[in-house]
Amino acid sequence: MYWLSKSIHTVTRTRRRLLILLAVLGPGIITMVADNDAGGISTYAVTGSKYGFSFLWVFFLLIPMAYFVQEMTVRLGTITKRGLAEAIFDAFGKFWGWFSITDLVLINLLTLVTEYIGMTAALSIFHIPAWITMIGVTIILMVVVMTGRYWTFEKLTLFFCLFNMAYIPAAIWAMKTGNVAGGWSEVARGFYHPRFIGGFNQDMLFIIMANIGTTITPWQIFFQQSAVVDKGMDIRDIKFGKIDTLVGSTLTGLVAIFIIIATGAAMHYHNPAIVINDARQTAEAFMPLLPGNQGQWAEILFAVGLFDAGLLGAVCISLSTSWALGEVFGWAHSLNRSVKDAPWFYVAYLLMLLIAGGIVLIPGAPLILITMFVQVVAVTLLPAALIFLILLLNDNDLMGEHVNTRWQNIANWGIVILVIILSTAFGISILFPGLLNKI
Repeated sequence: MYWLSKSIHTVTRTRRRLLILLAVLGPGIITMVADNDAGGISTYAVTGSKYGFSFLWVFFLLIPMAYFVQEMTVRLGTITKRGLAEAIFDAFGKFWGWFSITDLVLINLLTLVTEYIGMTAALSIFHIPAWITMIGVTIILMVVVMTGRYWTFEKLTLFFCLFNMAYIPAAIWAMKTGNVAGGWSEVARGFYHPRFIGGFNQDMLFIIMANIGTTITPWQIFFQQSAVVDKGMDIRDIKFGKIDTLVGSTLTGLVAIFIIIATGAAMHYHNPAIVINDARQTAEAFMPLLPGNQGQWAEILFAVGLFDAGLLGAVCISLSTSWALGEVFGWAHSLNRSVKDAPWFYVAYLLMLLIAGGIVLIPGAPLILITMFVQVVAVTLLPAALIFLILLLNDNDLMGEHVNTRWQNIANWGIVILVIILSTAFGISILFPGLLNKI
């Protein structure tokens, strides 16, 4: 009977751990899937249409990079019970605190503009005017966060995450009908055989930076740590929080890969004359390329995915700003508080939405340029947030036994150095346009 008792105990323990994991899942998946936002989808669409599958290898770097960065926010949030903005103010003083919060608000506002660009572009395929989209979306985004409970918000956003999978069937359809020599073998080749089509030039460097900038962003770091705190996770949840982050990192990488496969198969290999500048053009381009109703369904899937990505990105970016401002100014800043209990938290959230949506409605605004430019600005400003995060995770008094290990420091400092090198190289390429062509 001993073996039976032991087996029952093992099953009970496994079941209990599974239930805890399911309860903890949320912040990591939401953060990482929301990272495939409207700007990110446009970036991946441009990458696939212009370079085919030759950039797929980069996700062997981007997925681990995203995990290593975001995993630190889980440990810091559960141990300190504070968001990153508050932690920076306490550890580094007001100067660096205001520097970090100004950095965050600036890039968040610019990124939020790209979310509205994506959502208005997606619904324009269904002939819905931009101003109606802007008003309707803003109302939806307010309703999502005004439930008065973090758990309700999390369930709603996890539901939105499911629509991110719409790009997988679009990629399969594109591969079935696209003129890709070698088929899926050519896709596999993109993971192990790096190719720099057209040479390593300013355009290539811009694309690399844009892909990094849309995979790892400052708002993600602030958002996930604040979400961990608002959810009430503690030290005992760290292990499950890491799993949550790993699942999210993997999902966001897979979706990005399928977007590149879809656009590469349908445009780069099937009709390289097509020039794609954003995700809406990608959706429209599927119509004549795929036979029968497949082209129409691929267009609809891309449009739905683009709208969902913009919606999910917008709610997370706006919340990361509201949480950070609440931490700095001492406002009540929790989704578990009502509008009456935390008015400024919700006012800041709404103002971000209205300003970003208003910019998109400006006649003649260079929306495509803004979308790509934001990704590069994000990766340029990323090192500052990363350095603060790494320094906090190396504070023995603050982190105790959960301080960064040697290998975690090697990985994270390597990410910072890589981003700085790429940012510097891009800056030099702007000042001296012909320099890279001579290397």
